[in-house]
Amino acid sequence: MKKIALITGATSGIGQATAKLLAKNDFDIIITGRRNSRLEQLEEEIIKSQSSNVYTLNFDVRNKTEVENAINSLPEEWKDITVLINNAGLASGLAPVHEGDYDDWDKMVDTNIKGLLYISRVVSQLMVTNKKGHIINVSSIAGREAYPNGSVYCGSKHAVEAITKSMRLDLLPHNIKVSRISPGMVETEFSLVRFHGNAEKADDVYKGFTPLYAEDVAETILFMVTRPDHVNIDDVLIMPTAQGSARDVFKGNGH
Repeated sequence: MKKIALITGATSGIGQATAKLLAKNDFDIIITGRRNSRLEQLEEEIIKSQSSNVYTLNFDVRNKTEVENAINSLPEEWKDITVLINNAGLASGLAPVHEGDYDDWDKMVDTNIKGLLYISRVVSQLMVTNKKGHIINVSSIAGREAYPNGSVYCGSKHAVEAITKSMRLDLLPHNIKVSRISPGMVETEFSLVRFHGNAEKADDVYKGFTPLYAEDVAETILFMVTRPDHVNIDDVLIMPTAQGSARDVFKGNGH
């Protein structure tokens, strides 16, 4: 088999774009997510267009039992995972802390922090045994800066930044690379999820300028995972040209 990459949250956005691009560049792919019909559709698309093998795992990263069972169920030849892309993550709600919704908070903490840890623990054990691997954690500009009404989302992504740094040190003796990539505004389903399905609000977020697209982030991830063995890209901040900080976006001429 080729090098194997496991991508969480592959049903849309950055995860889906990364799965397609890595398959195009000689990786066999394990795609995971909660929406099985989308996973099946993605698997079919990759198999039709590429020579790569695809293995689908339908589970929720927030459930550690499901995570463990899914990874343990892999056939032996699929357990030689070279790359783990911890992409599954979300924002839910946009409210000041004194008006925050507990369910939104739980969803963000359980997905962005605990889900990343659950999958990383199981897959990193395989990598330690194999004495090789590369873990990329998809963070956010919100992991570097805070903004109003985003306390829990920003907090969860700040946690990803700290976890990534510690993981890098923990896994250093085992020849395992650890990296993080922090995108600014990317036009995916992110805002649709944040606004609980309100398409009008979600669309307004990206009006008046050109945001990043999922493919932009995927191309950067491909660069990171194809560096020589002695090179680790520790940290990438990728922003739209029109965005200067978490809050400062020039909306004027569409560029």
